[in-house]
Amino acid sequence: MFDPALRRLIDPPLNRAGAWLAGQGVPANGASLAGLAIGLLAMPALAHGRYDLALLAILLNRLIDGVDGPIARQGEPTPFGGYLDIMCDMAFYATVPLGFAFGDPANAVWATVLLASFVCTAASFLGRAVLAAQVGEANDGKRGRKSFFHAAGLIEGSETIAAFVLFCLFPGAFPWLAGLFAALCFWTAAARVVEAYRLTAEVKP
Repeated sequence: MFDPALRRLIDPPLNRAGAWLAGQGVPANGASLAGLAIGLLAMPALAHGRYDLALLAILLNRLIDGVDGPIARQGEPTPFGGYLDIMCDMAFYATVPLGFAFGDPANAVWATVLLASFVCTAASFLGRAVLAAQVGEANDGKRGRKSFFHAAGLIEGSETIAAFVLFCLFPGAFPWLAGLFAALCFWTAAARVVEAYRLTAEVKP
């Protein structure tokens, strides 16, 4: 929901950083994998109750994720690069609920609910991109230059990271926060399904 507004603020410095890194020979796919490796460190940190280290890993992951696209655009972006980027994102998102579940069995149920909601949002996001390609729908570009159609929704990247930050700052409230965020994710997935139905209904055979 807040991604379009944030993109206008963060894109200029990220583009400059991406151009500099590309000039140093840093590959975009390498940046994506490095970001994932750092992000995965959040899981053992959370499992051992080191919420400060988990928060650091989460923020570093998002920072690196923000420059892999600008690095790629300094050359010729590839379809595989976009695929790898979204795969790394989805893998990273799953580590945070898992870390809380491993850290405290009392969190396991709500971590599972949150993971289920992530499956729904991921499916609605990627399925929406497939549908957009089938009907020839153009991306509006409000969320930056993407390698494929980026489906809007109540919960997007910025809201997810905000939730992860809150989880780390208030770990004792994880069950309540996770339950609330999961509900918003389910709402987002349902809204995308409704939007997709309306889109296909408007497309003339």
